[in-house]
Amino acid sequence: MAAPLSSQCLRRLQIVLSILKPGNQVPRAGPAAAFGTSITSGKVAVNGVHLHYQQTGEGEHAVLLLPGMLGSGETDFGPQIKNLSKKLFTVVAWDPRGYGHSRPPDRDFPVDFFERDAKDAVDLMKTLKFKKVSLLGWSDGGITALIAAAKYPSYISKMVIWGANAYVTDEDEAIYQGIRDVSKWSEKTRKPLETLYGYDYFAKTCEKWVDGIKQFKHLPDGNICRHLLLLVQCPTLIVHGEKDPLVPRFHADFIHEHVRGSRGPCISSSIMCLTLGDLLLIFLENVIV
Repeated sequence: MAAPLSSQCLRRLQIVLSILKPGNQVPRAGPAAAFGTSITSGKVAVNGVHLHYQQTGEGEHAVLLLPGMLGSGETDFGPQIKNLSKKLFTVVAWDPRGYGHSRPPDRDFPVDFFERDAKDAVDLMKTLKFKKVSLLGWSDGGITALIAAAKYPSYISKMVIWGANAYVTDEDEAIYQGIRDVSKWSEKTRKPLETLYGYDYFAKTCEKWVDGIKQFKHLPDGNICRHLLLLVQCPTLIVHGEKDPLVPRFHADFIHEHVRGSRGPCISSSIMCLTLGDLLLIFLENVIV
C-alpha cells in the first residue's frame, strides 16, 4: 500500500505539474479495478536475446517501467502494474537482459551496458508495435531512460526519473563498495531478489554490478551519460529522496541543470515520502495524458 504524500511533497509536485502543463484540467482516473486487472507476460526476441515483459491496460498512451540494479518488473513495479489506470495507459514493465526472467544470458557489464539496455528497451517496445512511449525509470532504470530519451528523441514522449546519476564520483564508489556483499543487506531488501535469482546468482551479479559501475569512475569526469543530457528533448520530471542512501542529492541537481526544460528535482523529506505509486499516479494522470 502506497504511503500518502506529505503536504510539503504534494505542494512541490503540484507546483511542478502546474509548470509542466499550465491550465490543463485532467480528470482523475477511478479505481484500477474499474478497468480490469488483466496482466499478460511473455518473451520476445530482441537484439539476440529473449526479453521478458509484463503488459496491462488498454489505453492509447504506452508507458515503459524501467527497473533498477538487479531489478525486474516483478520485483520493482508490482503495485504499479496492478494499480495504474488500465483505461488511460498501456503499461509495460520489462526485465533487462540478464535480470529477472530475461535469462539466459547471465547479466554482464561491458562499459556500454547502459547504452545496450537503452537500445534493448526501445527495440522491445517497437517489437511490441508501440509507435511512441513514455519512460518511468529509477536507479539504473533512470540512467537507461535518460540515454534512451537522448538517443531516440522522436520515440520518447515524456519521462520521469528518480535515483539516477549521470556520472560516478569517489563518494559514489565508496557507497557501491558498501553494498557489494549482499549478506549485509537488510532482509527486506534482500529477500525478493534472493527469491527471484537464488542466493549465488544474486550475490555474484551484485559483485559484477559494483565492478561494472566502477568502470565509469576511470573515464573522464566519471562519465556515464552526462554528455547526452543536453540531447534530451522530452518533458522530464526529476525526483529525489532526501535520505536516499545510494545516490547523493547533487546527482539530481546536475541532471536537472543539464536536461533542458526539466522540472525538479522534487525532493522528498523522507525516503518513504514519495513512493513509486504516488509518483506515477500523480505524474501520469496529470502530466502525460
